[in-house]
Amino acid sequence: MDQYKSFRALKEHAEAQAHFDSDVLRVQAGQKPQHYTHQELKHFTAGPAATPIARPHNTQVASQNLAAMSLGDQGKASTEQLNSEEFIQKLKTFHQQRGTALDPAPRVNGKQIDLQKLYQHVAHLGGYDQVSREKLAWRKVGHEFGLGATNAAAYAFALKTVYYKNLAAFEIKYLHNKEPPPRTILEDVTAKGGDLLTRTIQSYRHPTVEDGEGSGVDEVTTPTGDKMDIDEPWSGTGRSTRGLRQAPPQRVLFQPDVSSSRQTRTATGQGQSPQPTASAQSGYSSSAASNQHNMPHSISSYEPRPPMPLTLRGVTTPANNSTRFYQEKQQAQWGQHKKAKDMTKPGCGYQGPNIYVRTLQALRSGIQEEQYYSLHHLVKISHERGDKFKFEAFPGLAEALIEFTIGITSVYYDIHWRFDYSEKLKGINILDCINGTRGIVERLKSMERIDHQDDLEPEELSMKFQKVKEAALAFRNLTMMEDNAHYVADLKETRDMLTIILSLPNDPHLVELKLYMLEVAEMVTRFWIMPEDDPLYRILLKEVDESPDRAAIIISLRAICRISMNLETNNFLGGVWLSLLQRLFGLLLLQDEELVGECLHFYYQYTAFPANVATLLFHANSIEHSLPALLNRLAAFLRYGEKEYTVRTVVQDAIPEIPAETIPNVPDDLLRQLLAMDEPERSNVWLKCVFEEHKDSEVTQIALWQAYRSRFESYSLAAVPNAPGLLPAAEFIKNVSLIFENATAQVVNGPSSKFIIKGIRPRRVPVDLSQHPYLKCLWTPPGAGKPCGEFLPNPEELYYHAIKAHCGIVGTKGNWDTSDANDLVPGLDCYWAGDCRRFTANNKQRVLEPCKLALARHISTMHIPRSRDIKLSSSTPTPAAATHPFTPNKLGPNGAHDPRLLAQPDGITLIPRSEIGPDGRKEIVQYTTFYNTPIDEKGEPAGLSHLAGLILRNLARNIPKAADLLRSPDTVFETLGLGPGRHSMQTEMEAWGLFGDQPRWKRKEVWMAELMGSGSLLWENLTWTLAYNKSLGGYVSEILALIKKGIVEA
Repeated sequence: MDQYKSFRALKEHAEAQAHFDSDVLRVQAGQKPQHYTHQELKHFTAGPAATPIARPHNTQVASQNLAAMSLGDQGKASTEQLNSEEFIQKLKTFHQQRGTALDPAPRVNGKQIDLQKLYQHVAHLGGYDQVSREKLAWRKVGHEFGLGATNAAAYAFALKTVYYKNLAAFEIKYLHNKEPPPRTILEDVTAKGGDLLTRTIQSYRHPTVEDGEGSGVDEVTTPTGDKMDIDEPWSGTGRSTRGLRQAPPQRVLFQPDVSSSRQTRTATGQGQSPQPTASAQSGYSSSAASNQHNMPHSISSYEPRPPMPLTLRGVTTPANNSTRFYQEKQQAQWGQHKKAKDMTKPGCGYQGPNIYVRTLQALRSGIQEEQYYSLHHLVKISHERGDKFKFEAFPGLAEALIEFTIGITSVYYDIHWRFDYSEKLKGINILDCINGTRGIVERLKSMERIDHQDDLEPEELSMKFQKVKEAALAFRNLTMMEDNAHYVADLKETRDMLTIILSLPNDPHLVELKLYMLEVAEMVTRFWIMPEDDPLYRILLKEVDESPDRAAIIISLRAICRISMNLETNNFLGGVWLSLLQRLFGLLLLQDEELVGECLHFYYQYTAFPANVATLLFHANSIEHSLPALLNRLAAFLRYGEKEYTVRTVVQDAIPEIPAETIPNVPDDLLRQLLAMDEPERSNVWLKCVFEEHKDSEVTQIALWQAYRSRFESYSLAAVPNAPGLLPAAEFIKNVSLIFENATAQVVNGPSSKFIIKGIRPRRVPVDLSQHPYLKCLWTPPGAGKPCGEFLPNPEELYYHAIKAHCGIVGTKGNWDTSDANDLVPGLDCYWAGDCRRFTANNKQRVLEPCKLALARHISTMHIPRSRDIKLSSSTPTPAAATHPFTPNKLGPNGAHDPRLLAQPDGITLIPRSEIGPDGRKEIVQYTTFYNTPIDEKGEPAGLSHLAGLILRNLARNIPKAADLLRSPDTVFETLGLGPGRHSMQTEMEAWGLFGDQPRWKRKEVWMAELMGSGSLLWENLTWTLAYNKSLGGYVSEILALIKKGIVEA
């Protein structure tokens, strides 16, 4: 205890010396001293070798700042009800129960630290672990406690140590509601690092001799799989735990002797090295102490020593660290003697290889525990960082994964595969990694399968299945990268692994594993040439033919269709048997777009070669697989996903816009609706119906007011009882700016001022309450000078007005007198817009004498618009055919009435017609309705309809060639690859009528006419697509040309 008191007194003396030195510097810079007064500084510097007296630092400001800090919810909840004394008492009780020592009043840089405020501040920041993870966070905490900027790193670590020794375990217990770690790995060790919440005896690495905590012998074990640190490949070491840097050694500046600049040999002592003077050792000049008049000069020339933080390190004794002494005793009993203090344990300080190299070496070690550890991390790496894990950078990794994966074979057969890179080993279990292994499937078939109990599965077997799946999953994830796929495609072991795994028996344990292998095959078959006798190719075809798994069928079809994709060699897809073709045709009937799409991809590649088309022709009459049925199904796919849309084409440009000279009159039906309204609603609606915004136009206020008054004055209160009166002129003009956003009332100065409304103009045609324009009759007889000008609400009313008023047909809607409608009328002509003159050539020579019915039909088709609002969607309302007696018949692609077109009034029409747009201008337009199938972002055809078109083009191109291959039995057998049973097959073919004097199916023109001729359903669908489908029009035109060529050439 006396030793500790003397040591503490020494520490206080050092702190007082540092305060004195800093105040001397502040006085030298002309600033006010912080710790001592001017009189105290003068007394200490003038006295004989006087020592500055330590005085407590004023911590009132720091305490107030800390008290004003906002506390975290969790830390505040546990301490806000306690004052400082209650908190310290609770902390003492906790440390007594834990068996650790508590320093209730610790000091850092001479400042006493309030433990309660420190705990609350760190809790507000998230706790010890969170502050330790953030860079320079403890320095910020030290700054909040006023520890100063000098040696901030040392003071921050000292503050962190105070919290670590006194409050860390308390925080874990009461802030996080967890049990703190034992004191042997918390209070008894250094405060370096963090992760207190997850620290355990097993995971914590005791500090080495260099850490100052002694050395212990830790058992070297395989890391567990619960935590993984992933670094960049090629990094020299693994990710190290962030910690504080070691403070550099403090440099003491040399203080020269200021008493005399010249020295004699006697004074200095010749032959002896110079020694620092007493003034340099004491930190200030003694000459200044002997002369009070020289004090300012001594202060100005004084250079103090930098403050040196004093680090206190407790002595480890059996009383405060019994566990460590117990461990050392146990180690000594087993002969594990403590090494010398200055020696470094072999491997100490080296973090080891990074995680990538670690997993590679663990997988190749052959140690089961290491392999399981490696596979656990490889699955995570391949999923999260697979883009940076290339097989070329880690030689042997792909081979190790393949070797581990095919080890599952030993579960079903008594065999353990071995890889041979020397071409010298022989045996049934040898895999040739140089040239590839032949006869793998035959080897497996010759072995006897090992039976397992279905009701009970050993734990070891279950773990083996799990780890093999992990190896296959890691291999699959890494193979998804293009570079890795190319790398493993060059390995002969890859094809052997795929053949072996996919040849294993059907077992629920292998479903996931086989799907991984199929996905690998999908990535690597692009780089392989696979003839029809290739075992892996036959296995993929078998998966399509027999597998009940939808995913397996889709992936197998993708792998087959991608064979030789990245090579110049063509993929012939030979050796496809009849049952497989039958199943593919059955899959086309499903409502599964993805599955049907892959089947169509297969058919596209399969029909690209005449020999394969000959196989389809050979079985054309079989009940199970009918080629005409396939063609009809493909024809139906031509319209898959079609959507209707209408194209509006301007045949003749619109007539240039002519501004309206007068304000238009209101049609009678609109006037009746306006009269039913009250003011000011009536005037507002009237303005919207007869005026429109236009930034360069203007209307005088007097003209606007007179138009309003002339229209409604006869219906006002003065003329009609109970009718609404007119608005005052000022209020009416004011409402114009409220209705039209860009309209403003202005005054044009000049000889006579003019009051105008800027920004509006009269409409050419009024609009109704829904802002739909009325249709104006443009019939302009010779000499009239202006058109009829009658406004009608819809095309039907406009048509009835034209035939009654201008064609001379008498009657009403639904009751027309057409008795003389077919009589020729001399001089009858069309005067629509004054320049039509339909029945006069070039407006000079009479072509024919029309009848009233012919003139009415002409007006209907050429001048009556289809819609009032000219919408382009298929839902545009138009008059029905029954109410429009002169609508031409709508025909389908084959010339017959098409119910689909008759059901939709907006069907395809190629007849140009005159229309009045929303602004009242006339233009000649043409509407065309298409039924287009999907396209991609480049505007090219896409989807099932596109694939169906490609297959039909292959068939139209290759059916004549395939028919030539089937002309004789020799070419048939050569083309189809028939072996034994040739004569029986020939007899069967002759019974079908394939051979003989007059064979029905011998000539190619018969094939083309029967399968794709004009009388077939395929022909009708092709012509429909050509007429109405812009996406596939180019493909269909080529198909029709090929069909015609195949028929005509015969």
